[in-house]
Amino acid sequence: MSPHHEAQPSETLSAAQARRIFLNAQGLARRRPSRRVRERDFAAYLELQGVLQLDTVNILARAHYLPVFSRYGAYSTGALDQFLWGDPQGHSPHAFEHWGHEASVMPFDVLPHMHHRMQESTTWKARRRASLERERPGLVDQVRAMVETSGPLVGADVEHLAPREGPRGPWWDDNQTKDALELLFITGAVAASRGRHFARTYDACSRAWGAVPADAPVGPGEDAHPWGVPAAQAHQALFDRALSACGIGTAKDLCDHFRLPFQAGARTPDVAGGKAWAASAVERGIARWVAVEGWKDPALLAVGEADAEAPWRRVAADPGRATGAALLSPFDPVCWFRPRLSRMFGMDYRIEIYTPEPKRVYGYYCLPLLVGDQIPTRLDLKADRKAGVLRVLSSWREPGTARGARRLSDERIAAAAADELATMASWLGLDAIEVQPRGDLAPALLATRGVPPGGMPDAAIL
Repeated sequence: MSPHHEAQPSETLSAAQARRIFLNAQGLARRRPSRRVRERDFAAYLELQGVLQLDTVNILARAHYLPVFSRYGAYSTGALDQFLWGDPQGHSPHAFEHWGHEASVMPFDVLPHMHHRMQESTTWKARRRASLERERPGLVDQVRAMVETSGPLVGADVEHLAPREGPRGPWWDDNQTKDALELLFITGAVAASRGRHFARTYDACSRAWGAVPADAPVGPGEDAHPWGVPAAQAHQALFDRALSACGIGTAKDLCDHFRLPFQAGARTPDVAGGKAWAASAVERGIARWVAVEGWKDPALLAVGEADAEAPWRRVAADPGRATGAALLSPFDPVCWFRPRLSRMFGMDYRIEIYTPEPKRVYGYYCLPLLVGDQIPTRLDLKADRKAGVLRVLSSWREPGTARGARRLSDERIAAAAADELATMASWLGLDAIEVQPRGDLAPALLATRGVPPGGMPDAAIL
């Protein structure tokens, strides 16, 4: 079979079946467990997803906290940080940070598959290295030597190697040592972790990973890096892992999980692309092609079972009914790929944190609310920690409905939203929930606490 051949699917799934399979693989098809969340749950999430995205936005909770909350409920965020960034030096036996799906933490068995990404040549890497060498000859090597000798360090610890020549700006930070650290991190010459207040720290790979750096020279008589995996093998392994994490998806859906290029292009002539990786998964018996109602492209269904080489592998399953409910972060895997979110759930979603306030449609930090196998609403949330209030700045009914789903009533959606908001407020240590009147679901949400239609105040506490 040609590596780019797509076999004609012999099986057709309904749109609702595909949604349930996807949510089941994502750990969102059932109600959350009522037991206490343990370290093994953190490990299970990281193993099954292969990646947990990081982001500095903290208006509600940090990005890496929310997907775990969505699946398991209230837990100690300190315990998750301890799991991810363990000992006092910021090292963990469980995870490392690099560019997985944007900035991410990943389980250590993914590290070999990130080697090609660390070492591949890019215009940004070459341009920044050249400019640093031109502006501050030897700075990159000096910064690396200091990290290896004295790490873990934060950016301020190395600033004296290249003092700023101008003031720090309100929207920029022209800092050559910071650029040097980021270049060393992205190329795998040093390792990154997180310290107090989520600040990125840098350390020698030997201490953080227990391994040589990504740019370690190959020894005499050797033709491969001590732990790195060749790009072609790494691409396929990451695609396979995305297949298990999603359960079902088009080749483009699965490529997005680890931000793999869907097809070869002028800048990536050595990349086979998503169609070839999909065909390989089918040929090896870990996936099969299926058609899905309403989908233009064929989909891959995960059918491979776990083994010693891939303990994370799962056979996709339709639970028959989706009973869960969860607020989903913009940085949740369910929300990453907008075309899939639209195709599966009928939701046109864009995070608006980078949109100027007058141009925002829904709000700064809107969280989609999953109810069963539908996403019928989005809520713009803010944790006002000083006041002890979870503020619902706006609440919106989704105009569309997922294909094959029965449209939920405002009352049903509002009841689910009220329950989820109460769970989130308790988890964040907030004493009250304040609902602002903005949004077409706000009246129904306020009615769950006795505010009558037409009697909506400027804001109300639930």
